[in-house]
Amino acid sequence: MARAAVPGRLIWRVATVLAVRTETPTATTLMLDIPDWPGHLPGQHVDVRLTAPDGYQAERSYSMGSAWVEGAPVELTVQRIDDGEVSSYLTEGVSAGDKLELRGPIGGWFVWRSTSPAPVLLVAGGSGLVPLMAMVRARKLERGRQPFRLIYSVRTHADALYADELARRVRDDGGLDVHVLYTRETPRTRISVATLNTHGWPPDFAPDCFVCGPTTFVEAVADMLVALGHEPRKIKTERFGGTS
Repeated sequence: MARAAVPGRLIWRVATVLAVRTETPTATTLMLDIPDWPGHLPGQHVDVRLTAPDGYQAERSYSMGSAWVEGAPVELTVQRIDDGEVSSYLTEGVSAGDKLELRGPIGGWFVWRSTSPAPVLLVAGGSGLVPLMAMVRARKLERGRQPFRLIYSVRTHADALYADELARRVRDDGGLDVHVLYTRETPRTRISVATLNTHGWPPDFAPDCFVCGPTTFVEAVADMLVALGHEPRKIKTERFGGTS
């Protein structure tokens, strides 16, 4: 079963890549064996460090897409970024048996805890789905009864992460609803106040809201939620660089 991460000093660990799974033409999931991993909460992330033969180092942060199960691999889903020195290597240059340096788990605010009884609204832009998927998976693992609603904005169907799994979970996981918006595929739709009002939760339900994606996307969604009457303290955001 899942367990909470154990607080402590962050140290670098050497993880072994057990398997590599292609999610989309530009996104890859790495399944990792991490020695002495203390466990993690859904929504947390890790730092990954690469070191070149000449000593040059590059470091980036990546969310974990897996719920924690003791003894099971930790999964990182990485979206390749144009000219991204770390993401390009992780999506194109890594094979089973390779070693990676990482430290974590990191973050204690943008996390979902199964002890919270509130309904949950998840809003993702692009690869911002990754930490929210960990929450969806953790809910099932913990047999949570909190109703989840996920609004996912992505360019095209081909770019959608975990599409088959989400379709299966909507069918099999009672209390999970998913609404997908395609911004570059007919009919093109972008997230709006109307979208959140129709497919999210009413503010009176006091849902826990988690929003993750590019900075402009996250800021726009958070503003919309506040405009709809959601309490700012119930809106948790995680963002990364770039535009939506």
